[in-house]
Amino acid sequence: MRLAVDHRTVYRFTEPQARVVQLLRLTPADTDQQTIADWRILVGCDARLRPARDGFGNVATMLYAEGPLDHIEIAVTGEVLTVPGSGIVSGAVEPFPPLLYTRTTPLTEGDADIAAFAHQAAVGHAALDRLHALNRAIHDRFPLDGGRPVAGRTARATFDTGHATARDLAHLFIAAAHALGQPARYVSGYSLIAARGETQPTPHGWAEAWVEGLGWVGFDPGLGLCAAEEYVRVAIGLDAAGAAPVAGSRLGDGAERLEVGVTVDAVRED
Repeated sequence: MRLAVDHRTVYRFTEPQARVVQLLRLTPADTDQQTIADWRILVGCDARLRPARDGFGNVATMLYAEGPLDHIEIAVTGEVLTVPGSGIVSGAVEPFPPLLYTRTTPLTEGDADIAAFAHQAAVGHAALDRLHALNRAIHDRFPLDGGRPVAGRTARATFDTGHATARDLAHLFIAAAHALGQPARYVSGYSLIAARGETQPTPHGWAEAWVEGLGWVGFDPGLGLCAAEEYVRVAIGLDAAGAAPVAGSRLGDGAERLEVGVTVDAVRED
């Protein structure tokens, strides 16, 4: 499958900024399941871009822009070739062993209620079967909210609500997988299925869990599916904050307003 991605982010500032420094996790890497055919990051002002990798092995770009700036626009366009893999991820850069991903963060911390839900939902003898059952159970219980995520919403807060965004449900899946003793982590990227031909307010988010004998397997509890060839995998982290597409700082007063638009399309290959 050939997937075309267009992702545009605009920061607008109420007061001119003297300097903006950002870490961009906006570039996917080649794995055995995806190959980058074309990928570009364009910035709508004079800026210096420096390639890097973050601590989790994600491809990163450091952006440095000098002001005065009343806004900064970042546009990402590209095409990625994907192949069927049943959600299994192999050939990726992995600086850490799976055991690291049993660590929790404030966003993925579980409790007795989440653990009880996980053990009740995860029917089956094999770890993969249990994780598939957990993925479906979260999808069935929590309707997907296609709006912009609420910053800082925890797995526990998601468990208490009647609906949740893809980011929230990925955090809940991670907390529940940890309760089952499975390493799990957050993934940010793009999904053809989630986009459904419409512009999304943010990139997509899902989870990966480690299955002994298979490796990392992608689970999307927001859609109740494995993250297979319809997905472009960009960055991983312990939670969404660690895999955020854009993170950084600015030098200047005032507030900022964020505008994001993401479209994903399948390209017909003749």
